Amino acid sequence: MQTSVLLITFLAMGLVAVAFGYVVKRSGTRDEDYSTITRQGYLIRRWWMLALCAVGVLVSAWTLIPFPLQAAINGEARSVDVVAKQWSWEIESRSARVGETVRYRVTAADVNHGFALYGPDDQIVAQTQAMPGYVNELNVTFEQPGVYRVLCLEYCGVAHHAMTAEINVTEGP
Repeated sequence: MQTSVLLITFLAMGLVAVAFGYVVKRSGTRDEDYSTITRQGYLIRRWWMLALCAVGVLVSAWTLIPFPLQAAINGEARSVDVVAKQWSWEIESRSARVGETVRYRVTAADVNHGFALYGPDDQIVAQTQAMPGYVNELNVTFEQPGVYRVLCLEYCGVAHHAMTAEINVTEGP
C-alpha cells in the first residue's frame, strides 16, 4: 500500500511539473512582443519555477519514503477486536508479550473516536481512527514491557477525557 501511495504521489508531482514546464515554456514564445527586460524576467521566473519544482520533489521524496503507513509484520499477528463507545473501550484482550505483533481491529459503535496507544514512557506508539461501520487494522509490535495506555484522540463528548484503557505487556512467553 505504501509503495502504491508513493508511486502515485510521484506520478502526480511529475504531471504537475510537466504542466508547469509547458506553461513556462509557452509564456516566452512570443519574444517579438516583449522588451529585453521582460524576456530576462521570464528567464528568471522560469529558473525559479524549475528550482522550486526540484525542491518540492526532493522534499516530498525525503519525507514520504521513510514514512511507515503500517508496521511490518514479522511472522504471525494475533488479532484483537476493539470497539469504541462513548466513553469506553471494549478490548478483546488487554495483555501482550514483548516482541509479539498484535493486529488491533478497531471500530466504533456510535461516533468517531481516535484509538491511540501510548507506551510506558507516555510516547505515542500507534494510532488509528475508530469509525462506525468500518474496521481499521493497526499492527503493533510491542518492544518493551509495561503498561500501555489507550486514549481517545477524537473529541467524542463530555466524558471524552475519561475514555481510557490499559494494555499490560510482559516479558517472555
